[in-house]
Amino acid sequence: MRTHTKETQASTTPRRALEFLREGNARFISNLRINRELLQQANETRDGQWPFATVLSCIDSRTSAELIFDQGLGDIFSIRIAGNVVNTDILGSMEFACKVAGSRLIVVLGHSACGAVKGACDHVEMGNLTELLAKLQPAVYQERTVLDPEQRVSTNVEFVENVARINVQRSVRSVIDRSPVLADLVVAEKIGVIGGMHELSTGRVDFYEATALFNGEDIARFRKI
Repeated sequence: MRTHTKETQASTTPRRALEFLREGNARFISNLRINRELLQQANETRDGQWPFATVLSCIDSRTSAELIFDQGLGDIFSIRIAGNVVNTDILGSMEFACKVAGSRLIVVLGHSACGAVKGACDHVEMGNLTELLAKLQPAVYQERTVLDPEQRVSTNVEFVENVARINVQRSVRSVIDRSPVLADLVVAEKIGVIGGMHELSTGRVDFYEATALFNGEDIARFRKI
């Protein structure tokens, strides 16, 4: 597959960028990954980069966005933080990626059995991790299908997965609500934003259609959820 250029990035729509990722994940789970000349790509991108998508994912060692979406050097911006939470620095990175560097899509990607989500479910406090896990607590509180306090813990797989899903949705909302720059780009249909979940056992990524934001109407709909 050819390295992305300024021209291919400019001709990629937000929806096509999402299709690139869907197609790449299908190759990954089928073990049909494209054979790339990575050193050649490194040389071809030494004077500039034109990634078509930006992926916010967890630091978990099993969730490399480049691998699970079968992308090469220069194809995507990869932002990683425990629990795929959103903060000011991450929003600034996304604004650079989209407004300055031309990325067409933002993906907020959670994953199954997330250690950060488990820590938040158990109300873990430890050094600087305490502040990070506090950003996940709203998702824990918002989960209302499990009411028994003894079941609202990390050993309850269903509860953990529900919290992880809610956290992805909240992170998508934060991108739009906390960054007028990115919201304006969506309204102008220059970029899209979507959330999804990576299942570690299969490698499959399921995108949440309810979080798919490609225009102003999508934002208005999503804010009513």
